[in-house]
Amino acid sequence: MAVHTVTTGENLWTISQRYGVPVSAITAANGLQSTKLTPGLALYIPAADESVRAYRVKANDSLTAIAKTFNTTVQAILRRNPALDPARLSIGQTLFIPSRTKLSFETLGFIIPYNSQAFLLTLTTISQELTYLAVAAFSFNEEGFVYAELSDDGIPARSRELGIVPLLMVRNYRGGKFDAELAGTVLGSSAFRRNLITSLSALARQRGYRGVSIDIEFIPPARRNDFNTFLRDLKRELGNLILQVNVHAKTEDIPTNRIIGAYDYKTIGSIADITAVMTIDYGYPGGPPEPISPLWWLAQVIRYSITQINPRKLLMAMALYGYDKETGTNQTRALSVQSAQNQAITLGVPIQFNSTAQSPFYRYQREAQHVVWFEDIRSYIQKINQIDIYQLRGTTMWQLSQPAPQLWAYLKRNSTIIKK
Repeated sequence: MAVHTVTTGENLWTISQRYGVPVSAITAANGLQSTKLTPGLALYIPAADESVRAYRVKANDSLTAIAKTFNTTVQAILRRNPALDPARLSIGQTLFIPSRTKLSFETLGFIIPYNSQAFLLTLTTISQELTYLAVAAFSFNEEGFVYAELSDDGIPARSRELGIVPLLMVRNYRGGKFDAELAGTVLGSSAFRRNLITSLSALARQRGYRGVSIDIEFIPPARRNDFNTFLRDLKRELGNLILQVNVHAKTEDIPTNRIIGAYDYKTIGSIADITAVMTIDYGYPGGPPEPISPLWWLAQVIRYSITQINPRKLLMAMALYGYDKETGTNQTRALSVQSAQNQAITLGVPIQFNSTAQSPFYRYQREAQHVVWFEDIRSYIQKINQIDIYQLRGTTMWQLSQPAPQLWAYLKRNSTIIKK
């Protein structure tokens, strides 16, 4: 596994020769549209190297024991961590370990199926890197009855054929946005909650799903206990079907907060089979230009989350998109990570990397000044390392219609994605 950051004057041929990897392989793995490059561009080089694992030192650890765990040698660990004093391991210290044992974890991809048939072609190409697929095609009305906003035609059946577990994803989505009033109305009524529960369970079984994914956002804080009751009753109704719940990210519990207040992590984590914390949109649409998911923030969210939720039931989140923001107005345009990368190349602007956030960004001028924050292979690797360090169940990816070739190429070569 290798990551190469382009410097001024480099080209694909010289990079290809340096790593012994064909230009065509580098182009495909990185979604490049031409041979043109730009300084600061991070390229994933699909070389046949050992994977590198991340490990947080625990009490009574020794390098010999760690090496045995990861099927490597003390000498290999010392080469990868040159500043390491083997006689002075510190609890909480992070080591990077070359290993033939790949990191195993689960992945959950989300899709809004605006075009089901086109998505099925994409799904086939990434099927080995997915454990679950949540189909965000469903909402509910003010009496709690679920209805399809978009067609999921063929997706559950094809998912099962490809060894992917399909989940029916329901959202309180109305009029192009998440509707807090809708959530409050339904969750606050025992009759309407029962309607939502029975219609979700019936529809999931009818359409061939193996579970339900809940994405109810901006729940009024006063409905916190009602949401817990809804989830408890829903899990009972679903029986052996999976209940997966998505919650906004937080680093502490603030029950009165309008965004995170209704999410009782401890109770939700005890009820749901899988809980996914949305460690994305730190830099949000309409807000100032900031990283999508800075590493320091993601780690803070995970550290809090695992005090409330069993890490083996917990998924963090990764974004397959970036935000292009006009400075001053903060007018925001979303674009895939591939498009964000290739836009920088087309414009000929250098890509910078924020070492604190572990996130790439660049600036360009078009009438007004623009700042683009996105994710690349460097930021993805750092996030995947958190799965290893904190022993999480895995990660979610929003959303699969956004091309992210670097991530898929990395997962294919360096990870073992668990299948159910």
